[in-house]
Amino acid sequence: MYRFNDIGTGAGSGAAALALDGTALRVPTRPVFGQRVEALRGRAGDLDLIVDLGQRIGSREWFRGLFTCLALCYAAWSLAPGLGPIAGSSPLPYPDAEFEQARALAISPLAYGADTGRRMAPTDAVQPLAETPERPIIDLRATLGRGDGLARMLERSGVGAAEADQVASMIGGVLSVTDLRPGTTMDLTLGRRPNRTVARPLDRLSFRARFDLRLEIVRSGGQLVLSQIPIAVDETPLRIQGRVGASLYRSARAAGVPARHVEAYIRALTSQLQIPSGLNSDDRFDIIIEHRRAATGETETGQLLFAGLERTSGRDLRMMQWTSDGRSQWFEASGVGQQRGGVQAPVPGRVTSNYGLRMHPILRYQRMHRGLDFRAAYGTPILAAIDGTVARAGWAGGYGRQVRLNHANGLATSYSHMSRIAVSPGARVRQGQVIGYVGSTGLSTGPHLHYEMYRNGQTINPRSVRFTSRAELSGGELASFRARLRNLLATPLAAARQQQAVLQVETANTAP
Repeated sequence: MYRFNDIGTGAGSGAAALALDGTALRVPTRPVFGQRVEALRGRAGDLDLIVDLGQRIGSREWFRGLFTCLALCYAAWSLAPGLGPIAGSSPLPYPDAEFEQARALAISPLAYGADTGRRMAPTDAVQPLAETPERPIIDLRATLGRGDGLARMLERSGVGAAEADQVASMIGGVLSVTDLRPGTTMDLTLGRRPNRTVARPLDRLSFRARFDLRLEIVRSGGQLVLSQIPIAVDETPLRIQGRVGASLYRSARAAGVPARHVEAYIRALTSQLQIPSGLNSDDRFDIIIEHRRAATGETETGQLLFAGLERTSGRDLRMMQWTSDGRSQWFEASGVGQQRGGVQAPVPGRVTSNYGLRMHPILRYQRMHRGLDFRAAYGTPILAAIDGTVARAGWAGGYGRQVRLNHANGLATSYSHMSRIAVSPGARVRQGQVIGYVGSTGLSTGPHLHYEMYRNGQTINPRSVRFTSRAELSGGELASFRARLRNLLATPLAAARQQQAVLQVETANTAP
């Protein structure tokens, strides 16, 4: 017999020791190979292949998880099936007749020869048509291009040559065809034609010929009839006022003044004050623009008519554009025009010989040089230094071809050694107008301009003269100017927009 406490268990090897009657009996241990397998099983049980790669980055466990993930991805990619075509047998090609029918019914790109949507393959049931029906009328819109002709545009739209010339002649009796603006759109209706060998007849033509006129040509009783449809137009100027603020340009644009009119307004102000130093943020601008509104809703703006500025410090400005003596400029409310100062250089070259005593390059003795010599290439245009009247234009001895201009206040200028003269005696010229061309006529060693200035018939140094001129209105012209200015200042704010609403209401009431 043996007792319970006589049995012991081994911790590591699993061997047991038995005590029988006090005698120890040992169970033989497993072979070495079995021990190694058991050890590997224990280690494999402790190995965790599922690793959170977001924790303990850089540790041995993290790298083991990374390599495991890469290995699994590579295994999935390498064992994935291919997407290439599956090998198989090809069908035999169609005979020609069957191929044509299949090609017509196939759905494939036209570039590959498909006829889908174009026609069906012919069969015995198909009967050819002697003539296909045409649309009874055609409505289209044509646009007049730059440099295009009205008759040529109509022919391009499908109107016959004779009828196109007739329409152009009819429109030319109302207004000049050359006055039609490029981009004018015309609505045409072409009628039925007797056969395909002739052009379609014109049944109707309508377009906006002018801002205040619409023309329609309609076929009535076999003849083309022209109708003029006048369009009511209101020409009340548009007046806009506002505070200058931090920026005159931005404030005027925010008030609704077009950009080109803001620029013209600023240019008008610069003739009287410095911008922006002469402006105050509390000053108020007053702008009146030429404006036209049609009853059909279209609007167009013209030129800037009035430029006003109410100043918090200093004299208020009120200027209106007026044409005097053939020149349009800005005049103050008193009838005084803008100031023009300085004498314009007659040619863009530099001065090579000044006023005073010098050795004459040809005569070889010292004599008085009564003007300035400007170096310029042969044929350079010569400009009038200031407004004046041509007193002489022709040959003047050693001066060669010469033009002499008389100006106000007893002043005169002359331009010598010209190759060609571009004005005639008695003509009025403006500052900057071409009066001739640089040459080397007379006593001259090369192409240049000899420029002289006179006061009361005596030569003076042109460099010493710098004068200003200012146009002034008087008499009946001044009265007309002030009357026009009063009419403009009577224009209320937003009167143009209110009148536009009245026109639209009247048009709606008179519509059939």
